[in-house]
Amino acid sequence: MKKSKKKLLFILGIIGPGLITVNAGNDAGGIATYATVGASYGYKMLWGLLLITFSLAVIQEMNARMAVVTGKGLSDLIREEYGIKWSLFAMIVLFIANFGVCVGDFAGIAASMELFGISKYISVPFMAVVVWLLITKGSYSKTEKIFIAFTLVFFTYIITCFKVKPDWQHVFTATITPSISVNKNYILDFIGMIGTTITPYMQFYLQSAVVDKGLSIKEYKYEQLDVYLGAIWGNMVSFFIIVCTAVTLFKYGIKIDSASQAAMALKPLAGNYATILFAVGLFGASVLATMIIPLSTTYAICEAFGLERGLNNSIQEAPAFYGIFTFMILFSAVLVLIPKLSLVGIMLATQQLAGILCPVILIFMVLLTNKKDLMGKYINNKLQNIIIWITVGFIVILSVILFLSPVINRFI
Repeated sequence: MKKSKKKLLFILGIIGPGLITVNAGNDAGGIATYATVGASYGYKMLWGLLLITFSLAVIQEMNARMAVVTGKGLSDLIREEYGIKWSLFAMIVLFIANFGVCVGDFAGIAASMELFGISKYISVPFMAVVVWLLITKGSYSKTEKIFIAFTLVFFTYIITCFKVKPDWQHVFTATITPSISVNKNYILDFIGMIGTTITPYMQFYLQSAVVDKGLSIKEYKYEQLDVYLGAIWGNMVSFFIIVCTAVTLFKYGIKIDSASQAAMALKPLAGNYATILFAVGLFGASVLATMIIPLSTTYAICEAFGLERGLNNSIQEAPAFYGIFTFMILFSAVLVLIPKLSLVGIMLATQQLAGILCPVILIFMVLLTNKKDLMGKYINNKLQNIIIWITVGFIVILSVILFLSPVINRFI
């Protein structure tokens, strides 16, 4: 009995990076995307989310395997294997894309707190300071516990979903029944759902977090469990958000384009309790993302250029690491506080850049995990390569469509 208890505690000690990474993807932009999908199409895209979950699990496993085998972050490996020019390209685009996402998440903090009557001029500066202190004043193990605690906030969406009482038979039938529409908006929203689920920062953060945690090949099977659980849990939350807005907003023909609008729209349909739960979820998700996204960017840039990094280092030991993190937090918060600034344009532009970067990073990952001199016996097998190249090819095609959508819109 004691032995099994020790083993359980050991496994729980390893679990973290995969769970945190995927849940950080359910940020303000992600919640807005899933809520819009549910409000606009009902249950029609649930089957797509099932496929995305499978693809995400495959990609994250590959990422974690590289980390435990090489003991290096993704930026490190790209620089060492493909040179500084590719690293520089990836880092510039990653920084611009992630900075835009970070701005969007501070906007999510502002919007969620305004639902409780708190001005953004109070909530945003306060949370910027809190986030900065939480990250800069703790070790990786302490910070990871905070991240995991914030993932519990996603239970609010599950509770909200059960409160609105969907027809579960209809829901599960839609989940396993593909429903494709040739409608332009449907295709673009489907691409958006993929783009907010499989993102570049996830790959950089997960690999760096596994390395920073000091996991070795001996713990690989437990880290596999972590990434698989993370993919399932993260997309299960997305599933409940879609179902929740489908059974309420879609049913009554209410259109939305933000997560805060979704929360407000629930009030007359599902009651004040549902609105509060949705708003609390938005706040927690936004705070988690404002910690993870700047941190993943900082890890990636410092790795790419051989700079000291890691939460176990002090500010004096890793000035560039903490400096980049502080810059992203400070300026993201300041931008949100500018009166009448349109955040939509910033987020759209950075999403397109992220769309370009994601396939590039995934291709690097596939090539790296097939290098025998790097991965040894842990290279991808044939089945993994087939699955991964299909996934990468699919994302490349959809990312190109997303990037060209402004041009397409002019002619359709």
